[in-house]
Amino acid sequence: MEIVQLVGLGLIATFLALVVKEQKPAFAFLLTMFVGAFIFLFLIDEIAVMIEMISQLAESANIHMVYLQTILKIIGIAYITEFGAQIAKDAGQSSIASKIELAGKIFILVLAIPIIKAVIEMILSLLPMSG
Repeated sequence: MEIVQLVGLGLIATFLALVVKEQKPAFAFLLTMFVGAFIFLFLIDEIAVMIEMISQLAESANIHMVYLQTILKIIGIAYITEFGAQIAKDAGQSSIASKIELAGKIFILVLAIPIIKAVIEMILSLLPMSG
């Protein structure tokens, strides 16, 4: 039922922000940021549980932890980038939001290169050698 509470909080904050925006746009933006940060902080425990479960699955499947850590970093970058871009969009700064999204994509690509390399090496090792 926690999701119902979070969605309820989000909807109430949205309604309040719309009402307050006419008179005090800065306050409406601060309310939006505060509620967004609260929801994010509320989810940290859930994220930690998910990471622990994925780690246990990776260990039982004999997956190198380096790859798992990289994938978790990529997921984290994606969520943080989306969160930051949405805040910028809420503030009416879509240009900055698109730059945040671009930065997130570049960081993800940089982190993904070792995984892509490992996949290519594995595929090449499975192919029969000609000669």
